[in-house]
Amino acid sequence: MATDGACVDGRGSSGYDSAMTAEGLIVKMPVTLTNGTARYRLRLEQPRPSAGAEPAGVEEIELNDLVGHSLTVVHSGGYTCTRCGRAASKLFGDGFCYPCFRDAPEAAECIVKPELCEAHLGGGRDPQWEQDHHNQPHVVYLAVTSAVKVGVTRSTQVPTRWIDQGAAWAVRIARVPYRQLAGRIEVSLKALFTDRTAWQRMLKGETQEGVDIGAEVEKVRDYLAGTDLEQYLIGPDELERVDIAYPVRTAPVKVRSTGLQKAPVITSTLEGIRGQYLIFEDGVVMNMRRHSGFVVQVRV
Repeated sequence: MATDGACVDGRGSSGYDSAMTAEGLIVKMPVTLTNGTARYRLRLEQPRPSAGAEPAGVEEIELNDLVGHSLTVVHSGGYTCTRCGRAASKLFGDGFCYPCFRDAPEAAECIVKPELCEAHLGGGRDPQWEQDHHNQPHVVYLAVTSAVKVGVTRSTQVPTRWIDQGAAWAVRIARVPYRQLAGRIEVSLKALFTDRTAWQRMLKGETQEGVDIGAEVEKVRDYLAGTDLEQYLIGPDELERVDIAYPVRTAPVKVRSTGLQKAPVITSTLEGIRGQYLIFEDGVVMNMRRHSGFVVQVRV
């Protein structure tokens, strides 16, 4: 097993030739954009001693290098809250025990409905957390996942948020000083764009082609003209499209979802990664975000 904080890539000096086993609880896959390609790590944590504390240990596996090789994921049957480290019989949201899901700011309603955020008013479940995370600059963006969608994220989460959604490309269209304003713009623009991703189409690589960014942004400008939200739109000269490639060797023709609750041992060839999904052979896919808090052993 790797030591605490180690980054393991399963490779010897001559390439992919060494076995590796790692254990811990799954958290959302960390991502970076390197030379236009999304790079993924599988992060396994040892339980945190309390909410707000660092995990007792961390192992990270470089996943891009494992595409084309066999990967085994075994669920121990246990669950651990990714926020406070409690053992749990059931998880909620992104791997929270029920008390954290009920009370933690990371699970508040404004996470999925930013227009309800009260950070700029000094409110929220944890006002200091809200100041640190939501009373901060945010962007509104257009992205192509399956179709053109509108979304919101904290400025520091670009391009992480886009990669998490499996976007083929994305462009910022507005900058705002706090989350609630971004949410208001997003809600307004739902009259023009979806805010959801058809994840099966995204994984199959069926993204909308021939999108004219300038035309789409002009729709936004026309729609918000004369409103108090118009002032936050980014000027045409500042628009910058970011294209993202994914480490996918073979895109599935037909998508079949699997999970550790119904298949506690998964052994298959990793064909790629896109969004927060591992893509295995024969079109089998696993949503890693939905497995946050599952205690697993991973063998390569």
